Amino acid sequence: MKLKVKECSFCYGSRQVLDKVTMQIKEGETASIVGPNGSGKSTLLRCICHVLKPKSGFVYLNGKEVALIGSRELPRLLGYVPQSGAEVFPLTVFEAVLLGRKPYLSWGVGAGDREIVTRILRFMNIEGFALKYLNELSGGEKQKVLIARALAQEPEVLLLDEPTSNLDIRHQLEVLGLLKNLACQGKMTVIMVLHDLNLASRFSDQLILLSSGKVFAAGPPPAVLNQDNIRAVYSVEARIEQNGAGVQVLPIRSLTWPEGEDVSSLYNPAGREKAAIGKATV
Repeated sequence: MKLKVKECSFCYGSRQVLDKVTMQIKEGETASIVGPNGSGKSTLLRCICHVLKPKSGFVYLNGKEVALIGSRELPRLLGYVPQSGAEVFPLTVFEAVLLGRKPYLSWGVGAGDREIVTRILRFMNIEGFALKYLNELSGGEKQKVLIARALAQEPEVLLLDEPTSNLDIRHQLEVLGLLKNLACQGKMTVIMVLHDLNLASRFSDQLILLSSGKVFAAGPPPAVLNQDNIRAVYSVEARIEQNGAGVQVLPIRSLTWPEGEDVSSLYNPAGREKAAIGKATV
């Protein structure tokens, strides 16, 4: 399913976060939205899945405006995994993932729904704690449960906001590899927000680089991740290398905090020692 964002703008009060963002993701592609903190990445993802209503502009799925798709049909087309999803209800992992079947339920949960959930738990390698309660899981395990719940919706487009944020290195590679395979096999289109440029490069067909709410660059990773773009958007001097894992960004130094900056005014052991002596003699 093809997704298109056309001149999407959004404001929090008087603060503009997105400014006429336009992008297009082909069916079966894996795309990563990257950029510095505050550039509008998460807000863009929420506008795409209609959690937030854009101030102006449109989001289309196969030419149909997302805002006009019914509330029952939309979860079958778009799955959304937020940055964090702390659960306060006493649910088991199986029950939490089963919630993803809600768009398909009419009178109750059927054997087919349970089979889909079981298959997804196995696919995400979390079948072993299906009967554990969510509050018994680590942050990384909960993250995998959230992804599994979105997969249970069987969406055609899967949106994930920093899906690797709570995962260790092995699980980052495992989850991103699974998502990439889903897209490659034509199961769905995957759009992620990622901070790690090297992971984004390795597992994405396309990168959308945001800066101050605008699309600064978009295209295949080698076209987006170059020294000039990294310097302009991140204010970082970096070396770019190409190897078997794709384009690799090696940060060298921040251009906004020169090396050797004098920090003596922030930390003065002698002054602190004098203050402590003064208190002791009072």
